Amino acid sequence: MDDMTTETYDETYDDGDTLGGRITRARDLAGLTLEEAASRIGVTDETLSEWESDRSEPRANKIMTLAGVLGVSPAWLISGAGDAPQSPGISLAVDEMTGEINRLRELAMQITTCIETLETRLVTLTRVAND
Repeated sequence: MDDMTTETYDETYDDGDTLGGRITRARDLAGLTLEEAASRIGVTDETLSEWESDRSEPRANKIMTLAGVLGVSPAWLISGAGDAPQSPGISLAVDEMTGEINRLRELAMQITTCIETLETRLVTLTRVAND
């Protein structure tokens, strides 16, 4: 057995970022400017900037609003627990790959059917030739 250990993470896993860092990351991935996000959240640009730079923290009700506007869970914003937001490019790539995998599976099924048909015909031809 090797010296490597396998770490498992539960919902208390800390992603190593701060609340402000997570707010900034989620806002960037949501494609919102500081001004747009602040407007949707109902705070000034300066207030959001202070949250993002960890100079102050939002109240609980604003955490809920932030999470909704940024498309993340409040738990992730506060602690980094759970799924982090993904880049839209990653989501699109995953969808494209899933489609390609499904297409290849369909082609594999068609190939299998063709092989089985050819094998059946070969057996029939072999019997006719041997009779």
